[in-house]
This record gives sequence, C-alpha cells and structure tokens, in this order.
Amino acid sequence: MSIVVNLVMVFSTHLTATAESPQSDAIPMETVKQWSAPFRGWHYYPGYVLPPAPEDGLNFKMTDCPVVWKLGDTWQMWFTGFDGTGYQTALATSTDLVHWEPKGLVMGYGAPGAYDHGGVTFGGLLMESCDLKAPRVPKRWNGKYWVLYGCYPRQGGYELRPGAEGLAWSEDGKTWQRNSVDTPILSIEGASEWEMDCIYQPWLVEHEGTFYDFYNAANGSIEQMGVATSTDLVHWKRFEGNPIVRNGGPGSYDEQFCSDGKVYRDGDHWVMIYFGVGQGGAHIMAAYSRDLLHWTKDEEPLYKAGGHPAGLDKQYAHKISLVYNEANNTFYMYYCAVGEKGRGIGLLTSKPVE
Repeated sequence: MSIVVNLVMVFSTHLTATAESPQSDAIPMETVKQWSAPFRGWHYYPGYVLPPAPEDGLNFKMTDCPVVWKLGDTWQMWFTGFDGTGYQTALATSTDLVHWEPKGLVMGYGAPGAYDHGGVTFGGLLMESCDLKAPRVPKRWNGKYWVLYGCYPRQGGYELRPGAEGLAWSEDGKTWQRNSVDTPILSIEGASEWEMDCIYQPWLVEHEGTFYDFYNAANGSIEQMGVATSTDLVHWKRFEGNPIVRNGGPGSYDEQFCSDGKVYRDGDHWVMIYFGVGQGGAHIMAAYSRDLLHWTKDEEPLYKAGGHPAGLDKQYAHKISLVYNEANNTFYMYYCAVGEKGRGIGLLTSKPVE
C-alpha cells in the first residue's frame, strides 16, 4: 500500500508454482478469464468523487483507501487522509453513491509511543455478507460492530515502518473505540521473511465461523498478500502457505506489489480485487479462489494506470472498494486515483451514471 517511488526488477515465483500451493490448486486460466470478464469495460466517472483536499477542516493533502458501506439509509465512505504528519481515518456520506459530503474525523493518531501513534486507516469492516451483490451493512458480533485497521508507529511521514494492524469496535457504527491501546492484532513480531519489514492494510471476511484477515506486507520494496485466521478477532494465526498472492515475474503488472486485496464471494468462488505494481504504474487486478487460501491470478489488469480519460489515474489506479446498488442494478468500484491532479478517490461503474 506504500507510495511507489521506484519500480525495481525482481524475480519471484507465482502462487500456483510453490510448494505451499501446488499446481493442482490452480484454477484453469480459461475459467479465470471468464470470471474476470464481468468486471471489465466499466465506465469512468469524469472527476473525483472525493478530492485530494476535502473541505472538512482536517487539512488533508491526499485522500486514499476508500471503504464504502451502508448504515441505515445512508452510504458511508471511510477514507484515509494524509496531512503531512501521518494517516487518519475520516468519513463522508452519500445518498446516491456519487456525491459525497465530508463529515470529519473517525479515528486519529494514537497516543505517543503507541503502535498506532502515526495514524490509522480503517480497512476490514465486519459485514453481514461479502457476497458481490449483498448490501454492505456491518454485522454485530458479541453485541458490537468491528473493524480492523492498518496503522503506523511514528509521525512525520507517509507510512513510516514498521506498520501493524489494530482492532476497533462501535456500539452504533458512528463512534469507534480502540480495542487495545497497547497491543496490535498483527505486527512484524513473529513475521516470516516475506513480511518482515512492514504490515499494511487488512480486509476482513467471516466464513463458516472463522475470521480471515487478508493483508499485504513488505520485505524491502516487495509487497505480497497473506492471510491470517481467528475465532475471536483478537488472536490471529498466519497461514503456513503465505504469501497467498505473490508478485509476478519481470515485466509483469504486479512485479513489485501484490497489495490491498478486497475479497468477495461470487457464486461458487471467491474473487480478490487487488492492486499490482509493475509496467510503470499501479493497476487494478484480480485473483480467484475456491477455498480462500489458494489463489490463481489473472495476469492482465482489470484496469490499468492511465485509463481515466481525464488523467486522474495516470500514475496509479489502486485500493478499491466495491458495492452494488440494487436500486439501479449497478456496481460502483471506488479506487484511489493518482495523477497530475493529486491523490483522490475516483469511481468506475458497471453502467453509466450521471
């Protein structure tokens, strides 16, 4: 999830060719292409739906990491803002999924010395369902709403390592409290080599009584996707087969990063929409699984950097949030668009919207 400064040439093996994930787990590429097809050819909204510097008094210079969900009759967008000091999570609301009104801070910097002193970025909201067309409504568990967040220990820059993940809860979906001010749920403590330098953004899925935390992590300048599981949201066990989505070979669209995966149920399989970094930019990509643990990538991006007609994503198109609007039978894919106009939130829709 870090800002990319330089793209480097690296050699890596694909998930489907590793000892942890044998070739027999791979989904046939013909099937992968069929599953990707409905996500292609969507329509770019002309401008940002949330600009780099919203007029909310928080002095953000960049907006990032949208998470769109619904509370009552109102759509909610958590987004991350960077003010030059660190990350904070703010809120905007909408009634039509296009026009968003900033509402202020949701959670800011942790206390000095805390693992999240450098700020928080909400990512993994526990939802009633992760099905593609399911309403993005939060689920109560043990009487509360829950979210996993990415965080950083130091202020003074953008994603100062080593990152970690925390857990927060809410009684009403509006006011959120840290579950622990002392201990992250996931950190570089006990990390394997592939994730030894930094833990980034979480995504939360509940399936058959188990919680899955999909996260990206870094070793040097390489980011890949892993997963950890839990039964209580507090104690997590890393999957022995991590990383589950690995960076591609030289010249691939995810040569350097496989990051920020968002996982949804699509009929008889799971789709992970993540971003890859390679070929000079960041691109929206997809991988598929039948068991949440073994994944097969589509090597061709769904959307490449530079696809927006106005150049909003000339450099990076990444970090998506996907919702379905039953009222007009339309999917809305929000993403972080970075180009000459800055870093803000763009939008792709499965049908044209005004």
